[in-house]
Amino acid sequence: MSDERPINPRFNDDVHFNLVSGPPRYRNYTDKPVGYFTVVDKQDGAVLGYVWASDEGEAAAWEPRQAGGPRAANEGGFWSRRLRDAKQRGLLPSQALAELYGNPETAGKGRPLPGSLADGPNAAAVEALAKGD
Repeated sequence: MSDERPINPRFNDDVHFNLVSGPPRYRNYTDKPVGYFTVVDKQDGAVLGYVWASDEGEAAAWEPRQAGGPRAANEGGFWSRRLRDAKQRGLLPSQALAELYGNPETAGKGRPLPGSLADGPNAAAVEALAKGD
């Protein structure tokens, strides 16, 4: 009896990987000017991150606050999903930002901080803010 194991014939199959697209999304980075707002925890008011958008860059994204840890990272799922929904409905990034900022009762643990709507030079500035505060 041989110690060799038979080779599964499926390993010889020609596998085709077809690239498919997912749901419509805004770009996740831009060097164009952005608008953004702060998202805070509904219970204790701690900063969880920032939602930013740019019509010029056709971009919008969630930027978790580094000091917010896993809670801030997890909160991104709620905000990213709402941005994808806005894109699917054909909203410009700035319209999506205004809609999200205007709704204080959101899913998840975070909510927009009133009075935090601001402008920035680009997405990198918001990223730096999230890393440094």
